[in-house]
Amino acid sequence: MNNKFYFLYLLIFIIIFGCSKKDNQVPIVEEKNLENQMIKIYNEGIEEFEKGDVIYAGQKFSEAELLFPQSIWAPRAVLMSAYGYFSQGYYSDAINDLERFLIKYKNHPQTDYAYYLLALCHYDQIINEKKDLNQILKSKEYFDLIINKYPNTEYALDSKFKLEYITEILASKEIYLARYYMQRQKWIPAINRFKKVINTYDTTIYVEEALHRLVELHYKIGLIEEAQKYAYLLGYNYQSSQWYEASFNILNNQKEGKIEKNPTDKKTILNRFKKMFK
Repeated sequence: MNNKFYFLYLLIFIIIFGCSKKDNQVPIVEEKNLENQMIKIYNEGIEEFEKGDVIYAGQKFSEAELLFPQSIWAPRAVLMSAYGYFSQGYYSDAINDLERFLIKYKNHPQTDYAYYLLALCHYDQIINEKKDLNQILKSKEYFDLIINKYPNTEYALDSKFKLEYITEILASKEIYLARYYMQRQKWIPAINRFKKVINTYDTTIYVEEALHRLVELHYKIGLIEEAQKYAYLLGYNYQSSQWYEASFNILNNQKEGKIEKNPTDKKTILNRFKKMFK
């Protein structure tokens, strides 16, 4: 009797164990098949990308990601899709892919590259200072993020060079707006724009013109002492420039309050002078 129960229990155990083993094998087989299919589609995307058909390649990469999003190939597919779109100037599609990548794959080891490519998507759409500032400010935001969050990467080094150009554009934007106000004889808004150039963008090529315009505008509205301050600042730092010559001529047209063309006090430097005008 005991033997009957023993064999019965053994049979039940074998049946249960055999079923569970079979159940465990099915997902593994299915997962392997999915991954193989995904790699096949991914490689098809690579082939289309190399042919130059980035639209069809992007569709293949998206198909690969959707087929098996848990695979290590899924985030790679998104990045390849984004790069393909970027390489052909489809910036909106590239940005959509990259923003989705950064949300969906937050801890991926190529996050720094995703941010860099996102910054370039906005950077490459910059035309000049007269256009919408959105692309300039967006690219600056991402380049700053890369420098702060990934300072030891090659992307950070290039970001610094790109930011120098962006700073020049932002300064030129202020100069453009200031000139606009000058043409309409709106002296105070123009002065404020030129001041922003010397206070915020003091490393750019536009500082000399901004200083001269501040001499010109303050002289025009009768604030001679203020005009002289900016003229001295211009002379101390850019005495050989055409803008200093122009400022020199403006102030030396008056009988009083002339400025010396070769000032002797050289102790004052740009950063110290800036504090006087804030």
